[in-house]
Amino acid sequence: MPGDIRTDAARGGSRDTTDSIGSAVRRDRKAIFGLRNPLKAGVSLAAVSLLAGVAPVAALDLTTMQAEMSVATSDVIQVAVFAGIMGAALLSAIWLIRERGRIAADNLELRGRLAEQNTALQRAESLLNLNDQRLVVWMKDRAKPDVVGSLGLAAGVPEERATFLAFGRWLMARSASQLERAIAELREKGRTFELVVETQRGSLLEAHGRNSASNAIVRFVSLSDAQTEHARLRAEHISLQSEYETIRGLIDALPMPFWLREIEGRLRWVNPAYAAAVETGETADVVRDGKELLPTSVRDAIAARHRDGKLFEQTVSTVIHGDRRLFSVVDYAGREGIAGIATDRTEIETVREELRKVQRSHSETLDQLTTAVAIFDAHEKLRFYNQAFQKLWDLDVAFLDSAPANALLLDRLRTDGRIPEQPEWRRWKEGVLSAYRAVQSQEDWWHLPDGRTIRVVANPHPAGGVTWVFENLTERMDLESRYNAAVRVQGETLDNLAEGVAVFGPDGRLRLSNPSFAKLWGLPEELARPDTHIKAIRAACELTAKDSPWAGFAADVTGFADERRDRRGQVEMNDGAVLRYALINLPNGQVMITFVDVTDTVNVERALKDKNEALQMADQLKNDFVQHVSYELRSPLTNIIGFTELLSLPDTGPLLQRQREYLDHIGSSSSVLLTIVNDILDLATVDAGIMELDIGEVDVDRIVKQSAELIAERLREHGIELDVDLSAAPQRFRADEHRVRQVLFNLLSNAVNYAPDGSRITLACRGKGGLIEFSVTDEGPGIPAEVLDTVYRRFESRANGGRRRGAGLGLSIVKSFVELHGGQVEISTGKGRGTTVTCRFPSEPDAMRPAAE
Repeated sequence: MPGDIRTDAARGGSRDTTDSIGSAVRRDRKAIFGLRNPLKAGVSLAAVSLLAGVAPVAALDLTTMQAEMSVATSDVIQVAVFAGIMGAALLSAIWLIRERGRIAADNLELRGRLAEQNTALQRAESLLNLNDQRLVVWMKDRAKPDVVGSLGLAAGVPEERATFLAFGRWLMARSASQLERAIAELREKGRTFELVVETQRGSLLEAHGRNSASNAIVRFVSLSDAQTEHARLRAEHISLQSEYETIRGLIDALPMPFWLREIEGRLRWVNPAYAAAVETGETADVVRDGKELLPTSVRDAIAARHRDGKLFEQTVSTVIHGDRRLFSVVDYAGREGIAGIATDRTEIETVREELRKVQRSHSETLDQLTTAVAIFDAHEKLRFYNQAFQKLWDLDVAFLDSAPANALLLDRLRTDGRIPEQPEWRRWKEGVLSAYRAVQSQEDWWHLPDGRTIRVVANPHPAGGVTWVFENLTERMDLESRYNAAVRVQGETLDNLAEGVAVFGPDGRLRLSNPSFAKLWGLPEELARPDTHIKAIRAACELTAKDSPWAGFAADVTGFADERRDRRGQVEMNDGAVLRYALINLPNGQVMITFVDVTDTVNVERALKDKNEALQMADQLKNDFVQHVSYELRSPLTNIIGFTELLSLPDTGPLLQRQREYLDHIGSSSSVLLTIVNDILDLATVDAGIMELDIGEVDVDRIVKQSAELIAERLREHGIELDVDLSAAPQRFRADEHRVRQVLFNLLSNAVNYAPDGSRITLACRGKGGLIEFSVTDEGPGIPAEVLDTVYRRFESRANGGRRRGAGLGLSIVKSFVELHGGQVEISTGKGRGTTVTCRFPSEPDAMRPAAE
């Protein structure tokens, strides 16, 4: 059985060998499939093939050997391994030879392709250079771009890569900005572009931006003449399109109505402001409906202007939203259409009108000033001056209206000798004109050759120019000098016044007093000093007066009185003296009290009052006597006149001649006496204010004849002629006929009394300016100047060359009655040229006026 045992061992060894080979094959497979190198993979495959081929043989040999003889297991394994290795090496060698041939063929093919690619690259570069173009390529994984191609220096494009990529160095600013913005959008958003850019030399290039999966490419191409012209037109078109869109957007945003019309005048396009002005929501509706902003008359005027080939530019009015507005309309007509714009100038014109009014008001205000003002503009030209400026320098208005320069004006004043001569005239003038370059106001004093002192103030304007103010301080300085002198004189005057003066402040303390104040009230020296309170002065003064007013003075001075008002009065002192005081409130809150010793005046006043009362009583007695006697005399006189006339009648009996003469004298004397009594009664009635005029129609011709008849006997007695001139007299006027007759009778009687025998008296009447003038002229000696002032006094009777002295009531009666009618009396006289008395009556007296006494 040993053989069986070997067989099992052989089988066991066979299984182990088979497992070992399987493990090796698995390891080789893992190695083969895990290798990436083709050569290593080939060797592993050969080893696997060798092992696969040796394994059946080994199994067969083992079986045979087991059958035929017994061989050691280790020898078999070694033989098998060696045979497998040799087979694998052989297979690997064969595989390697085949792979090497295939790789050589691939390499040869790759070299051909590489040669072809190099040839294509060279051809592409040649084509790029041939077409004057340049590419800039940005790879996805690289930030730094590649630059390919050339554009030539003639186009102004730099060859250097860094300089070329700095587009702003060789392109125009606008083109560089557009290009950089387009490249950024190309790289970030993949947005392609086509631009025409302009170099700083004026050449045009086309820039095309394209984007692929891995690259961003910008191609710059030089253009031919035709292409350049096309590109230029295209650039201009783009620019114009951009400008058109910008202008269109601006016009749409403008608040001013804008419109485009066909050449025939029909609306083609309007902006929103136009639509809002015509109260339409959409601009298309305005164009469709043809709504017009301007009235028909304005459109006709525009059309007429365009037919003459001129631009219409005018301010017109139209109604917008119910309000009348002013628009500045500019309307232009081209070959293909018409464009217009309207600017609302309502507020501007309103503000301009207000500005004109303000400037006119300022000019009128400055013209009323006594201070000279001149305004120069930024070019040192005179633009405004007031009347005080022209009067100050006494310059021609024509010269000032010619807008002279400030330097020329100074030279003119120097030539005329109106400003002081300066040692260095040029430097002084430059100093004056430096005000135009100053920021703050400048002030100077000019002492003119004529003695005037002028304060000159230069106020520079923020926008240029200077306002010159010339203030004449001559009078002010003179007034200050006079004021100071007046203060000194006033002090001396107050100290020497007999009138006591005391001035108290609002605090009740004495501010000012003179020695007479202390003397009148007997105040000690320490109380009459300034700052003494009125309380102390009141206590001292109340002891010297019977009814002291100092309590009221203290209330007024300290402000405790109910009302601040001036008052006057007098106080009696204990020694019998009388002081008259006046309390005057001064504007600055102070109070001045003055005291005057009126003891003598009071005594005289008392005496005068007593005398006046006595005179009034005597006058009253006189008036009573005159009235009583006058009324008592009238009745006897009437009886005497009546009996005289009765004795003169033939029925009474014959009378001797001498008796008749006596009766005539008795009658005439009685009539004169009755006239005097009547005059006295009339004057008494006038003085009492109880006389009433009986106003009615007065026939001028009749009243003149009646007055002449009353004086006819005396005229014949002295051979005096009476001329009556009524050529310019009215037929009648309204007055008291009886009083007018009395006036004329007294005038004629007075003229007859002073007219020489055989002379002439003229009585004239005429209407003049609503008045009736009666004038009586005699050829007498005239009235002396010293007597003329007393001719209207009553009972002032003087002969003055007259035949007889009357009662002195004639002219008094005349003046009283004429003034009662609202008229006046005028006397024209002179020594040796007679006297004319003119009485003027109103033709329509409206009211009775008081007569002169």
